[in-house]
Amino acid sequence: MLDENDGWAVTAASIEAVRAAGIAHGLPFIAAQSDLGDPEPMCDAAGRPYAETSFQWVDPANHYWRNRRLALDSPFLHAARLTAEPFHYAEGYLRSWRPTALLDGIDCSRVASTTGIQAAIIAPAHLPRGMVGAVVWAARDPIDVAAVFDRHAEHLHALALKLVASHAEASGRPRHAAEPTALTRREVQCLRWAAAGKTDGEIGIILSLSVSTVRFHLRNAGAKLGATGRAQAIQTAAGLGFVGAR
Repeated sequence: MLDENDGWAVTAASIEAVRAAGIAHGLPFIAAQSDLGDPEPMCDAAGRPYAETSFQWVDPANHYWRNRRLALDSPFLHAARLTAEPFHYAEGYLRSWRPTALLDGIDCSRVASTTGIQAAIIAPAHLPRGMVGAVVWAARDPIDVAAVFDRHAEHLHALALKLVASHAEASGRPRHAAEPTALTRREVQCLRWAAAGKTDGEIGIILSLSVSTVRFHLRNAGAKLGATGRAQAIQTAAGLGFVGAR
């Protein structure tokens, strides 16, 4: 079992692997965020942003990591929320290994003029409990990014996932119970119907249970998930795959 210091060592090695891959593939400018829901930048164990210590950016004067709205404003990060697959950017458009409407609606027409990025590969990293991170490898000169993507996207995606996952664990996030969560069949059924918007009474009718029994199962499920309320229990259960998308 790794202790906290080992976790930071794994993260540091992942940072170096991400940086080296960018240089090797002609995409030397890198930005990474382990949790798009966190307005603070991704930092090392001493609290220093990797954007200052490990990665360089297209415009050295652009301290983008200080922009607390970055995850809301960046089309790359918006796209990373919508798909778990890697994708690339060139000439104002996002493309992946297959046609997907999830990327077609993202407006990237101003990326080059506002950031100086001419080409990029973006690797989302979706972790359990709804945590989403991403790594962006970028170039300020036009390159055949589609060819780089075809050859190296799978490897880059693996590097991004390793970095985001190792950093999340080393930094103690998410801060819910770390033990594996085991829900009973009834608890999952009650959560699924609650996620569908059913009241406790309606769930009871559907499952032939009393209202008090439904509430008992939902309370137990929430406690196991480390949730403080019904909405958080449903959200966490969805992030762990107990409640499917509807």
